[in-house]
Amino acid sequence: MEITVRRGDSFWYYSQLYKIPLQLITDSNPGISPSALSVGQRVRIPGFVATGYQIRAGDTLWGIARSRNLQLDALLLANPGINPNQIRIGQMIRLPTRITWRLVQGRRNYDHQAMMNDLGRLQNVYPFLQVSSIGNTVVGRNIPEAIVGKGRKRVHYNGSFHANEWITTPVLMTFLNDYLLALTNQTGIRGRAALPLYQQSTLSIVPMVNPDGVHLVINGLPENDPWRSRVIAWNKGSTNFSGWKANIRGVDLNDQFPARWELERARNPKVPGPRDYGGERPLSEPEAIAMADLTRRRDFSRVIAFHTQGQIIYWGFENLEPPESAALAREFGRVSGYEPVKTIESYAGYKDWFIQDWRRPGFTVELGRGTNPLPIAQFDEIYQDTLGILLAGLYS
Repeated sequence: MEITVRRGDSFWYYSQLYKIPLQLITDSNPGISPSALSVGQRVRIPGFVATGYQIRAGDTLWGIARSRNLQLDALLLANPGINPNQIRIGQMIRLPTRITWRLVQGRRNYDHQAMMNDLGRLQNVYPFLQVSSIGNTVVGRNIPEAIVGKGRKRVHYNGSFHANEWITTPVLMTFLNDYLLALTNQTGIRGRAALPLYQQSTLSIVPMVNPDGVHLVINGLPENDPWRSRVIAWNKGSTNFSGWKANIRGVDLNDQFPARWELERARNPKVPGPRDYGGERPLSEPEAIAMADLTRRRDFSRVIAFHTQGQIIYWGFENLEPPESAALAREFGRVSGYEPVKTIESYAGYKDWFIQDWRRPGFTVELGRGTNPLPIAQFDEIYQDTLGILLAGLYS
């Protein structure tokens, strides 16, 4: 929601008036100096939207504000130039409305378009949320990264490396929404205050590494799609893509990283297909390149790649992981009920490469149980199990 600066206003005053942490207002207005506000400037207030309200007989601005648990000045700021003593029946005003509900509805088939729509809605309501593209897929779909927080601990989560494991995307998007809600409403998550996490950590989320593959699994391909004949041939003539893990070129993106890639190559298929083909060389695919470039640029403290299925937390690579990885894995297991397993004979995966090149904690977490793609009916249970890990990744 936008308001107009008046003489004597300050970010601190807005934070008190709307009950929003001062830092979130400052971070929502990066081009504005808090110490040099100008009359008439537009300022964004996170966690609020302005809804239309039509004045009825007997209304007063004071009464309207009180009924919405607002101070009168919060209403006046949203309606510059209004005379509180001269409102008239039928007049439309802007009513500041605090968002207390999720904008993301994750319990549904969640493709790239659903994710992009939700990211746009979240960024509109929570402008301290940063969203940018890390690259494009083979077909040209945007691969977005969402960033929340200003802390020194740089934490990264990603989902949907594998196409038929797309339920990991709405899990991450729902957590992102819940985190933003907890920050602006100061409600906390599972009893843990959100603002200290925001101040201590910078959270990077790539909710969907493999948009083309996810689109294929959920929506299929129309008759005129240029990839249709090749993809069906690689899928042994079938238009049922429920077993498809790869990107649209038939390359398994989690077998694309230069962490003993040649060993993974030796035991896996040598031609494109639904799963396990690692390409002709490491980092041949634009999606894997985008993830590698992002990781180098951000210099993450730890990473967690979310997959399905098995309720397992994999946490090692070639004994190169630091000692803290074992303690973190145990904590993740404690808060989720999942089993920590030190990885053996795992090569060419994203977390393998991260551990190898940075010697920092990296994890692959397999959510839920069953046959991929896991049924969306499991979403609520999976989310509740995963929530402990998502929080612990920030505070541990």
